[in-house]
Amino acid sequence: MRVRATYIEIPVENLDRAAYFYGQLFGVSLRRTVIDAHPCCVLDEDSDAEGAVIALMEGESYVPSIDGTRVYVTVDDVEDVLGRVRALGGSILYPAQEVADGLIVAELRDSEGNRLALSNR
Repeated sequence: MRVRATYIEIPVENLDRAAYFYGQLFGVSLRRTVIDAHPCCVLDEDSDAEGAVIALMEGESYVPSIDGTRVYVTVDDVEDVLGRVRALGGSILYPAQEVADGLIVAELRDSEGNRLALSNR
């Protein structure tokens, strides 16, 4: 059986603030929509990209947290993304480190208080 993540919801308290943070952090556009009566923003979906679709979700059942599941997002340049975090209202929790054979990881706190991990592959 193959098991893989296909869709990730990131809880937010302020959808406008979170949309700005993620749009600027990753240099992507976001599509506003409503899913199951919850306002949300879906990060631009590249139909050729592999990996899960990411949505920012606002509502009473969506509570931001630094604890819990740790989601890794693959980016081309971890240091470049980290360079924008503080100016966007986030903080760096774990600076970029090579952990194995060229694998670079880092962790940040987003504008809503969530932990998000970055990886270069």
